[in-house]
Amino acid sequence: MSPTLTLNGRKLPFREGQTVLEVARENQVYIPSLCYHSKTGPASRCRVCVVEVEGLPGLQTACTLTAEAGMKVDSESPQVQEVRRMLIELLLAEGEHDCLSCEANGRCELQDAAYYLGIEKPAFTFTDAHAAHADEAGLVDDSSEMIVIDHRRCIKCGRCIAGDNQTVVNEVLDFGYRGHRTRVICDDDLPMGSSSCVQCGECVQLCPVGAIIDKKSRGRGRPWELKTVDTVCPYCGVGCQIRLHINEAKNEIVRVTGIEGSPTNDGMLCVKGRYAYEFVASPERLRTPLIRGPEGELRPAGWEEAINLVASRFREIARKHGPDAVAGLSSAKCTNEENYAFQKLMRREVGTNNVDHCARL
Repeated sequence: MSPTLTLNGRKLPFREGQTVLEVARENQVYIPSLCYHSKTGPASRCRVCVVEVEGLPGLQTACTLTAEAGMKVDSESPQVQEVRRMLIELLLAEGEHDCLSCEANGRCELQDAAYYLGIEKPAFTFTDAHAAHADEAGLVDDSSEMIVIDHRRCIKCGRCIAGDNQTVVNEVLDFGYRGHRTRVICDDDLPMGSSSCVQCGECVQLCPVGAIIDKKSRGRGRPWELKTVDTVCPYCGVGCQIRLHINEAKNEIVRVTGIEGSPTNDGMLCVKGRYAYEFVASPERLRTPLIRGPEGELRPAGWEEAINLVASRFREIARKHGPDAVAGLSSAKCTNEENYAFQKLMRREVGTNNVDHCARL
């Protein structure tokens, strides 16, 4: 029988080693948190997930507090809510969080926390929050091909840094400067476009606000306007699971995210998987088989005609010169199952072991 703790008067089971925040999320109890992510682990930086625990002094961070049998936790006490409200108001006051025009509107965790706490506008004002950066690299870094960093919206939660250094291990991002001047920097404070960043977009996926966004998706659709379709990345045989965010009215892919929890990639993607999706709607993409005529011209054909032609030519070549005169070149963009079927076709039906593939096809 699983041990239980009491959270806001409810008895909830938990597994050994789980934190209070993990137990709450499994049971649909909302505890706001900005610096914690399941991929980057406990952080205890933002302090927004604080809770009261009977028998423990002060407030505890739910993302680092290990659940124990018989523990009594209150995540909605007046003291907890007062502290959370002050923290969220400070974060809102320190940045420029224009929700109406922000790309993260509707999927912003800071916005969710403010709504939950009933905050319409912050009670604090920082007049010099960004003045320290005026003579430096600027507040918006759009120097890279695929990613935009907007320091005005950054809440310095550190999730992008943890993901970059611990999850994908590219070791590009870190905190630089101090106090109000603290911000996320690339390498030795280089523009992202000049840094060693490989544009995998893990930082974009982990950012809880609109501080790091996909450049190509700006202004092309808000979360509630987009349909999502889960599929497999077409670029290699690893089989990374991806989620397409589609504007159905325009019939176009707006952005791609990795599916977290997938056993193959757990949300991580390479630059091709996350950003190279324009080929889907390319006007140059073939939509029907083409057969070359006697004069060298290509003409559209039906699938049955094309397959019958290929099969008859394979038979003719194998009969004249033997099956090893035929070779099969497959693609790493196909799934493992498709490549398995292709090599089986070549070996069993054609009778040759001449099978290869190139990742560039």
